[in-house]
Amino acid sequence: MKTSDKTMGLQSSVTKILSESQLKRLSEHKYNAGGVSILEPLLQPFWRWLVEQIPLWIAPNLLTIAGLVMNVVSTLFLIYYSPDAKSELPAWTLLLAALGLFLYQSLDAIDGKQARRTQTSSALGELFDHGCDSVSMVFVTLGATIAINLGNAPYWLLFENFGALFVFYCAHWQTYLSGMLKFGKLDVTEGQLTVISAYILTAIFGSQMWQVPVPVLGVELRTLPMIFSIVGFLIQLRFNFSIIFLEGGSGKNKSTVAGTSTIFPVFPVALVMGVGVMVAVQSPSQLLENHPCLYLLAFGMLLVKIINRLVVAHMTKSEMDFWDPSMIGPALLVVNQYFDCVVSEYLVLWLAMIFMTVDVCWYSYLVCQEICSYLGIYCFIITSKPHKSKAPPSEGASPFMPHRSK
Repeated sequence: MKTSDKTMGLQSSVTKILSESQLKRLSEHKYNAGGVSILEPLLQPFWRWLVEQIPLWIAPNLLTIAGLVMNVVSTLFLIYYSPDAKSELPAWTLLLAALGLFLYQSLDAIDGKQARRTQTSSALGELFDHGCDSVSMVFVTLGATIAINLGNAPYWLLFENFGALFVFYCAHWQTYLSGMLKFGKLDVTEGQLTVISAYILTAIFGSQMWQVPVPVLGVELRTLPMIFSIVGFLIQLRFNFSIIFLEGGSGKNKSTVAGTSTIFPVFPVALVMGVGVMVAVQSPSQLLENHPCLYLLAFGMLLVKIINRLVVAHMTKSEMDFWDPSMIGPALLVVNQYFDCVVSEYLVLWLAMIFMTVDVCWYSYLVCQEICSYLGIYCFIITSKPHKSKAPPSEGASPFMPHRSK
């Protein structure tokens, strides 16, 4: 058997994520967004200048993933030096995190412009962008709460991280209904710049600055960003819920774009967040209090998977499933607690985190691979002559790497 035949046989033996009809609907999907945040017009001249500095041979998705890697790696330094989210951080780690987030924001803002410059716009690009945004949301929120020493108030820490991800989920929930991603006046750009400012201030004055009492108000300084974030959550949720519960969807009888229930998407995310709170409350070893960063990364990766499945459901106009294999991760924690923690909770948390991270990475890889094969494109490479057929770029070749003929 030829090597290429073996490769194709291996690919066919792997369970497909997307059906042929889903791939067809995804190929027909058109990006639809509306609304402009306050700071976006001010940054547009910089973004237009920046994209002109990027060579035309660089693929848009390569810009997105490069920015994400810088954002994740720089935040991992914060997690390493402050795994309890309350230890003093070296100034250089905060400045590095600020730079990593700024680079991610900039590259994320120009990937669409690069796609138009190179005439490589596709549904894959939109899906890839949203997927990276969901991962970034986990690390940005966790990094911000580490910077202000929120580990001293573990349940506020949990609320801030879960709250940010829930708001992000609701933005895509209303998109699943209306067919349009709508931005508010205070959106992701404003949130990212606020976090960058928090990083820089903490690097200059130290994390102890957030424990300084505010005159007149009589509260710690870190209470102010918490209040602002809650107000921001409420504004954004009001914006999204007005579409979800009042306007309804664009499908038949005001259903979703897939013709499904407008309320159903709340159940998967509610289950995940409910289990996340329950495990924290009932943990005899106080997992959240003693290992907050690990705990939030584990459940963050699970929420990334749920968000990505919602985005895929929207772009393929298909029903969203309630159950997801990644939920096995928190199920392990629940079962272990039920049997009085016969295995160390810390060990089970690590296993759950690794399982959910591998699961979301594998899911993302398979989805991208299937889309690339169907559309006849590469994910990180711009070909001089785009493939017009809906077959893989070449027999036995990975859509992520160019096929080298012998």
